[in-house]
Amino acid sequence: MIPVPVGTIVRRVGANGSDEVVADLTVPGQRVVVAGAGKGGRGNARFATSTRQAPRIAEHGQRGEQARLLLDLKLLSDVGIVGLPNAGKSTLLRAVSAARPKVADYPFTTLEPVLGVVEVGYESFVLADLPGIIEGAHEGVGLGHQFLRHVERTRVLVHLVDGSRPDPVADLQTLNRELAWYSEELERKRQQVVVNKLDQPEVRAGRAELDARLRAQGHDPLFISAATGEGVADLLRRLLDLLSVIEVSAPPPAEVPVLRPRGRQPRVMVTKGDGLFVVEGEGPVSVVEMMGLESEEARLEVRRRLTRMGVVLALRRAGVRVGDRVRFGTVEMEWQE
Repeated sequence: MIPVPVGTIVRRVGANGSDEVVADLTVPGQRVVVAGAGKGGRGNARFATSTRQAPRIAEHGQRGEQARLLLDLKLLSDVGIVGLPNAGKSTLLRAVSAARPKVADYPFTTLEPVLGVVEVGYESFVLADLPGIIEGAHEGVGLGHQFLRHVERTRVLVHLVDGSRPDPVADLQTLNRELAWYSEELERKRQQVVVNKLDQPEVRAGRAELDARLRAQGHDPLFISAATGEGVADLLRRLLDLLSVIEVSAPPPAEVPVLRPRGRQPRVMVTKGDGLFVVEGEGPVSVVEMMGLESEEARLEVRRRLTRMGVVLALRRAGVRVGDRVRFGTVEMEWQE
């Protein structure tokens, strides 16, 4: 059992490097089998007979399946804060939750998403501080896809704009372009535009003009100061209102396994190539792999079982001789009569 965070996408990687999605674990407690176990071996008591009271043979456990997996985490949150580097996303998260992301006055302080639980009265929601976007993020520039993949799982986006920047409206347009180029679904997500750093005099002085420009583009902006808390309560109430009208996407129903007959398979098939005889068939391969060939008693038991299965006859018809190499699954042996 390998526990993983909710939101993990499990991919199976093939021999050629390609991968396919095995499961999207979006519900707590959800499980998926990625590699089946082998058969369990039987102890020596199972081989006792009236003439062999204390057999010295036992079966090994059969090897299980092997799989190479790629685990990709996409965080689940109700609200995601997006914005250019140093817009104040981490400061806002610290102001409204118990999360303590690193805060510093330089771009890309936050290098990975940070989640916090925001409580407003008797209600709460999960808020994610997501690393800053830069132009070209949809092509992997900067933190690129490491950031944008987490935005897909949010219900509402807070576009946090630094009001002290030369042109906050152009910054907002950059954000929306990067989201749209990465995914049409991100472009359609509900968003709330928030202008930060209202505590700075130049931002407060230009508030009316900036508000008019944003409304002209169809936005209903809020002005806050994440540092002092001004306007933050209004923002939280607005987010609760948005979340209340957005349905939570229900997880896809669990697939019911359908057991189908495997079809008629040949019990034994022998092929020859490069001086090696290869025996295929679930029965004979299981016998050799699980019984082992360490002792004389085990080798005799394997021989008896292979004879009853018709494997010995099939090998003789294929031309096997004493000293030839014969492979059963992962076990290779020297043939003896």
